[in-house]
Amino acid sequence: MRTFLILIALTQLVSASDGNAPKVRPSDSDSQDIRQQPAKTLNDHFPFKVPQDTSVWNSRSNLLRRRVLVATGLWPMPEKTPLNAVVHGKTERNGFSVEKVYFESLPGHYVTGLLFRPTGGVKGKRPGVLCPHGHGGRMQSHSESEIASQIQQGAEHFSESGRTPKIARCVQLARMGCVSFIFDMLGYEDSIQISYQVAHRHQNARPEETTAPDQDWIFFSPEADLRCQSIMGLQTWNAIRALDFLESLPDVDKDRLAVTGGSGGGTQSILLGAIDDRVKVSFPNGMVSTSMQGGCYCENCNLLRIDTGNVELAALFAPRPQAMTAADDWTRDMMKDGYPELQWLYAMLGDQEDVYCRPMLHFKHNYNYVTRATMYQWMNQHLKLGLEIPVIEQDFERLTETESSVWNDAHPAPTEIGIAHERAVCRWLDEQSRSLLEQTSPKDEASFKDYQKWFGQAWEIIFDQGLPKNTQWTNVGSSSTATLQLDRALIRCPDRGTEIPMLVARNHQDQKGYIVWTTAEGKDAAFEKEGKPNSRLQALIDSNLTVVIPDLFRQGEWSSDASNVNVPRLVDDKRSYSAFTYGYNRSLPAERCSDLLTVIVATKKQIEKEGKKLPLELFGDEQTAAWSVPAAAIAGSVIDRANLVTNGFRYGTVSDFRSPNFVPGSVKYGDIPSLLALRSPNATTIIGESQKPAVVISAYNAMGSAHQLQFADLPKWHTDTNIGGNSKN
Repeated sequence: MRTFLILIALTQLVSASDGNAPKVRPSDSDSQDIRQQPAKTLNDHFPFKVPQDTSVWNSRSNLLRRRVLVATGLWPMPEKTPLNAVVHGKTERNGFSVEKVYFESLPGHYVTGLLFRPTGGVKGKRPGVLCPHGHGGRMQSHSESEIASQIQQGAEHFSESGRTPKIARCVQLARMGCVSFIFDMLGYEDSIQISYQVAHRHQNARPEETTAPDQDWIFFSPEADLRCQSIMGLQTWNAIRALDFLESLPDVDKDRLAVTGGSGGGTQSILLGAIDDRVKVSFPNGMVSTSMQGGCYCENCNLLRIDTGNVELAALFAPRPQAMTAADDWTRDMMKDGYPELQWLYAMLGDQEDVYCRPMLHFKHNYNYVTRATMYQWMNQHLKLGLEIPVIEQDFERLTETESSVWNDAHPAPTEIGIAHERAVCRWLDEQSRSLLEQTSPKDEASFKDYQKWFGQAWEIIFDQGLPKNTQWTNVGSSSTATLQLDRALIRCPDRGTEIPMLVARNHQDQKGYIVWTTAEGKDAAFEKEGKPNSRLQALIDSNLTVVIPDLFRQGEWSSDASNVNVPRLVDDKRSYSAFTYGYNRSLPAERCSDLLTVIVATKKQIEKEGKKLPLELFGDEQTAAWSVPAAAIAGSVIDRANLVTNGFRYGTVSDFRSPNFVPGSVKYGDIPSLLALRSPNATTIIGESQKPAVVISAYNAMGSAHQLQFADLPKWHTDTNIGGNSKN
C-alpha cells in the first residue's frame, strides 16, 4: 500500500463532526468494560495474586522493579556523586554511642541523621541497619500523659526511653552489636532545604511566583511530573545514598545490611528493598497492606501502583528474610489478605519461614515496644548476631537537643533552601536525564539496542502496555449498500477487562489492505448526518481499503455527553497532585494507546483468519499523536506502515495534569521524537513536522532502514488548525 492513499484522505475537507456514526452496541446494552468504574484511589483494595510458578514471578518481578525505578525517576540511576560525608559530635551512653552525620546525596543537597554504634569490645565488622523514621521525625516525643497511656496499654515499657520510640530502636540495635543510622525525611529535624509543608502536606496550588516561565520548575509542577521528579523519588534516592554511606563505614559488614522503618519509613523500606539488593534483611512495618497505600504526598508518585500495591512491592524482597506486624489500622486484614500470599510466594522461592507477620490488632498504628521486640528477634536471627532469646530492650537516658542536632556553629546549616533549592535539585536531575539521551543517541545497531533498553523499557512502563496476547472479535451486526459494506464489532481484551466498539467499512471490490484509523472523536469523526461516510472515509474506501474505525476510551459510545470525550478520569481528591490519580490509574493517552493496540492485534488476527496476505497500516489522524505514536512504536512490525499526523505535538507543552494529553514521565524519556525513533526500523510516514527530529533520523540510519522513513507536510488547509489538545479542562 502506498502512502499517497493516506495523504489523499488527509486532503479531503470535511465539516465538523455530527456525531452520527452507526452505533455498535444496542441502545439497551451496557458496556462490560472495567473502566466504567470510578478511578482507583489510594484507599481501595490492592490484592496480591501470586503467580503459579517461579518463571512467571521472575518476569513479573523484573517488570515491577523497573516500574519502581521509572516512577521514582531512577531509571537509569543518576550519577553517584561524592557523598562528602561528615561525622561529628560524638556522645557516649551506656552501651552505645551516637554521632551526627550529614552528606550530599547529590551536589548541594544534604541528608542528615544520627549514627549509633555499640561501645565495648566487638570483634570484626558489624551489621549495618538503616532506619528511615517515618512521619513525626526521628526525635518525635510522647508527652508525659501520652507515655503514661502507652505504658498502661503495654505499648511501651520505659517512661524515659519510651518517650522517643524512633531513637529507642536505634539505641537497642547498637546495643545488640549493630551500626544503625537514622536519617531525616525531607522537612524533618535537620533536613531544612525543602520544608515540611512542601514535602508532606502540600495543599492546593503553589504560589504563582514559584512557576515563573523564565525559571526552573519545582516539585508538584507539571514540569516535574513530566520528568518523573517527585518528593517520593528524592527520598528514595536519599535512602540509596544513606545505604551507600552506611556500607562505606570501616566497621560495617557490607554483607549484613538491613532496613527497618515504620509508617512512612515502612514505605521507604519497601521501595529500598525492592530495588537495592544490598539489603539482606527487612522489617517494613505499618505499610505492608492491601488497603490504604500511603496517604502522604511523599508516599505517592506517578506510575508507581498501577495494577500493583504495597504487598506485591514488598514481595519484591523475596526470598530475602522480611517481617512486619498487623495492627488496628489499614494493615488489620493482613493475616488473611496479604500475608498468606507472601507465605505462598516465599514457599515457592525458598523458605516460607523467611517471611513473618505478627498479629497485634490490640494496638493502633505503631512501632512500639512490642513491635520493636519482634524486630529485634528478627534481626538477631537473620543478621546472625548470636544473642540470647528473647532480646530485651533496655532503658536509656534521652538525648538532649544539643546532642541530637546536626547543625551547630562548627557545622553550619546550608543556606540554599526553599524554592531556589528545589529548582536546583530538579535541574540536576533533569541534566542527568538529558546527559543520558546524548550518550545513548543511536549511531549504530549496538547503540540503538542501548537506546531501546533505557528509553524503550521506560516507555513500556509509562504506557503500561505491550501487544495484548488475548483479543476477541465479536461481530454484532452489518449493513450493505451497492457501494458500502459496514460491519459492527466489539473487540475485547480479557486480560485488561476492556471492550472497544468498532466499525469496519469497505466497498465490494478486491481489497488492497486494511487500515486502522484513529481520530480525536472516535468513529463519529468519519461520518456525516444519517451515518453517511464523510469525504475522508470515502476516499479511503474508494481506494479499496478496509477501514477499521474504533471508539477508544471515552470516545463516541463511551459517553452520552460529548464534552467528556477529552476529560481524563481523575480521582476526586481536593489535593492538587497528579500522583493521587496517576499513581494508581493510567493516563488517558495510555488507555487509548492500549485500546488501539488491542484493535491492531485483533485486526491482524482477523486478516490471518480470513487467509489473506493483505498489509495492515495505522492512520493516526490529527490530534491523536498522544496515543497513536506510542501505539505505533509498541506495535512495531505488526503494522506494515504507520502514518502519523504529529503536527509538532509534544507532551512537554502540556501545562496541567488535568489535560487530556498529560503523560507522566514523557519529557524525561525524549517525548514524541523518542517514540518515533523507537519505531525504527519499521515503515513510518510522519506528517506535519516542521523540523525533522534528529534522533528519529539517527535511529533509522543506525538500523540501515532510512528508506522506511518518510516525512510529509500537512495539507495547506490544515496549517492553521490548532492541534495538540493542550487546553486545560
